Amino acid sequence: MKYIFTLGFSFAALFCSAQSGVRFDKASHNFGKISKGIHKSVVFTYTNTDARPAVIEFANAECGCTQPEYDQKPILKGQKGSIKVTYTAPVVGAFRKKVNVKFAGQKLPAELTIEGEVIK
Repeated sequence: MKYIFTLGFSFAALFCSAQSGVRFDKASHNFGKISKGIHKSVVFTYTNTDARPAVIEFANAECGCTQPEYDQKPILKGQKGSIKVTYTAPVVGAFRKKVNVKFAGQKLPAELTIEGEVIK
């Protein structure tokens, strides 16, 4: 029983450390109603809470209408960094798009979401 508890605790600590290090102020943004063909942007800000510098390896959007922009300079512990996400409203209707942001040294990417409704 002691072995199972230790193994479970070790796994939880490993999982939490893989997720820690970078904390976004918010992970989603709703643009509300926007006109078709308009470019709308939002800046997601994050804080490095780890002793190691935070460096964005890549940021992938799920479609070409969503464009992430970021700097690859290292963000030291306690400092803030940002990633700008721009959406070009190509078609009328509701949308929900995700951007995966992978930081060096972290196994799983952070997920940012933008949403809204495109009108004529």
